[in-house]
Amino acid sequence: MARSSAPAEVPSHFLCPISLQLMRDPVTLPSGISYDRAAISRWLAAPAPAPAATRSCPVTRAPLPPRPQLTPNHTLRRLIHAWLASLSPGAEVDDEDVAAALRAPASGDEVAALLSDAAAARVDALRRLRELVAECEDTRAVIESQDGVFDALSRVVSSGDACSTAREEAVGVLASLRIPEPELAGVAARHANLGEALTAVLRSSNLKSRANAALLVRSLSEAAWPAWVIGLSQELLAEVVRVVRDRISARATKAALHALAAVCPYGRTRVKIVGAGAVPALVDLLLDDPERRVCELALTALDRLCTCAEGRAELVAHAAGLAVVGKKVLRVSEAATERAVRVLRSVARHAATPAVLQEMAQSGVVAKLCAALLSEQCGVRTKEKAHEVLKLHARTWRSSPCLSPKYLGLYPS
Repeated sequence: MARSSAPAEVPSHFLCPISLQLMRDPVTLPSGISYDRAAISRWLAAPAPAPAATRSCPVTRAPLPPRPQLTPNHTLRRLIHAWLASLSPGAEVDDEDVAAALRAPASGDEVAALLSDAAAARVDALRRLRELVAECEDTRAVIESQDGVFDALSRVVSSGDACSTAREEAVGVLASLRIPEPELAGVAARHANLGEALTAVLRSSNLKSRANAALLVRSLSEAAWPAWVIGLSQELLAEVVRVVRDRISARATKAALHALAAVCPYGRTRVKIVGAGAVPALVDLLLDDPERRVCELALTALDRLCTCAEGRAELVAHAAGLAVVGKKVLRVSEAATERAVRVLRSVARHAATPAVLQEMAQSGVVAKLCAALLSEQCGVRTKEKAHEVLKLHARTWRSSPCLSPKYLGLYPS
């Protein structure tokens, strides 16, 4: 839509009393006041302020029943639509606001019927659910509020009778929903073969399905019981690593990195991840100079993997492993620097062979650690770790011809 210098003035009765934004889906409380559905739903879901025992209408303060009915205000909705249609082409109104206001959310009955068909692994119903979630925030909230929705979709994913397309669509819906952590933990506990099913989706030729599966693995890894995480198969972890290696999308890469970082604290799983080729995949990712957040996540995962001997061995065995980690010091962000220094400390403390120490000097790692000591970009704890590494091998590095004279003055005594 074209823009003009003067924005269109929205009539006050079209604005939600809570968000003060144009209402997209006006609903009326028993108190008679209309609100945007999304705003009032959040208001009602929040804990009631003490000492009140029940929720009240935000405007009238009239007490409300425990689960007040939200009645769609069709008249007000039509008036908003008519006002939007009457605007001149040059009026400054956000295109997304117009599209959202004209898009009616699905009714509870429609969602319930779709869920019933989706639970039977019907591909058309699952695909429609995924489309509804993507199209309308309010419809997503309606879907999320349905009893048993997460379990029903998880059964489709883990079902041996469902076709691969149905499983992929169910994964897509689940990855798009905001699933509470207790629900995620319950899903992981009740569906023993969910990991195996997600492995199959991660192997799909459909890149979108692989990305959705990575998102779901991330959510489950961060919320599920340790027993589920420890029981993750080498095959699933290898597929998550392959998502990192294949660069499906920025969102999928971040999800896979989050998942790897979430399961790394468990020693047995950490060794499995290293065995799945995670360390060279992370080093190769860092060599591509990814954007800041991806770099921080990759270094976080690498830091946790280097707490085990297998991870450190893989890092020093990579021709560019130590060099690329050292390169990130003072180059990306304070968080990236801190994690990179942690990785280098793990290597210096537990894998410091003469060849490794020589490589750290030749590749500029020692010089970066010296620079970190005086940098304002580094926090106190990061400087302490850098100082520890430099003092640990001072005898080797202070006399190294690879260390530039300008850094000798920075070297701790």
